[in-house]
Amino acid sequence: MDFNVKKLASDAGVFFTRAVQYTEEKLGQAEKTELDAHLENLIARADCTKNWTEKIFRQTEVLLQPNPSARIEEFFYEKLDRKIPSRTTNAELLGQYMQDAAKEFGAGTPYGSTLITVGEYQRRLGGAEREFLQTSAINFLTPLRNFLEGDWKTISKERRLLENRRLDLDVCKARLKKAKLAEAKAAAAPDFQETRPRNYVLSASASAAEHELRVAQTEFDRQAEVTRLLLEGISSTHVNHLRCLHEFVEAQAAYYAQCHKHMQDLQKELSRFPNAFAVNASTSGVSADPSPPSTATIPGASPPSRSPNPSNALESSTLKIEEVKPPATGTRKAKVLYDYDAADSSELSLLADELITVYTVPGMDPDWLIGERGNQKGKVPVTYLELLS
Repeated sequence: MDFNVKKLASDAGVFFTRAVQYTEEKLGQAEKTELDAHLENLIARADCTKNWTEKIFRQTEVLLQPNPSARIEEFFYEKLDRKIPSRTTNAELLGQYMQDAAKEFGAGTPYGSTLITVGEYQRRLGGAEREFLQTSAINFLTPLRNFLEGDWKTISKERRLLENRRLDLDVCKARLKKAKLAEAKAAAAPDFQETRPRNYVLSASASAAEHELRVAQTEFDRQAEVTRLLLEGISSTHVNHLRCLHEFVEAQAAYYAQCHKHMQDLQKELSRFPNAFAVNASTSGVSADPSPPSTATIPGASPPSRSPNPSNALESSTLKIEEVKPPATGTRKAKVLYDYDAADSSELSLLADELITVYTVPGMDPDWLIGERGNQKGKVPVTYLELLS
């Protein structure tokens, strides 16, 4: 081991003088060389970029992987430079459970066959999510991480070096100032026996201090220029991060579009299945909420088709709408989702977004309710309504 005592002592001395200078500056007992305004603005901009990039990076990690334990595991895999194992997404796991349950309940039953279909689409949603996570990690998270762990560390190193050069410069300035004061004091007190030798020594000391100051000033200016060039590169970083942000948004849009398409396809698949739960509810005598899941909030959704109701004609002959009275309890408000034109005098025409009062009467088809709007009354299909209370 090459142990250089002189270099160690020199480095310790430099560190001590910098520490003294820094402490005196904080206490207001020493002058401090200020950086030019342009460099100060670049430093402030770089600090702002680093702080917000770090926050965006951390929160994006939380968005893509909400499980903190999984994030810690991925962090260790990255530090060990090992491939992160592929994980099953929650949607894929849910789909697998649904399909396994269908095997137990019987794939031929309405519930079992529906579980198989829904499970398959849940797995498709999980696959879309997996693709989105991978794309976002590569196109968005990786550039942010490279900036924080690469470019920013280089900038921080050069800024620390600039601060050391500034402290050295201020130490040299203080040393020269003291040498000038001592030289002036000696010149003001003439002593024919000692003045000339002492003045000679003081003059040589001042000359040495001036030389050290020039060297320190040169090194400070050189380091300030290096730091300035690195800080001006923050503009290029912004441009790069802007491009990555666009790619992240495109990945999100593609992911949500895939999810929307899968859910629309799933709704079409489910609409082909027999409405077994409605039959069970009507035969068991249990009153169920007749309104299906609302599709009003899904872009591109259309009003449900008006399928012929075999029991409608029978009900019209036995149920006189004008004689129907609302029950004392059980009336509800409903919002109309789509326009509806009455097929006969027993039905009530509807306009989208209007509010009506609805209720049921014994013996009615569970897919229909009695609706009232002012003095008007008639049957309305529950698929066109959103029950509010």
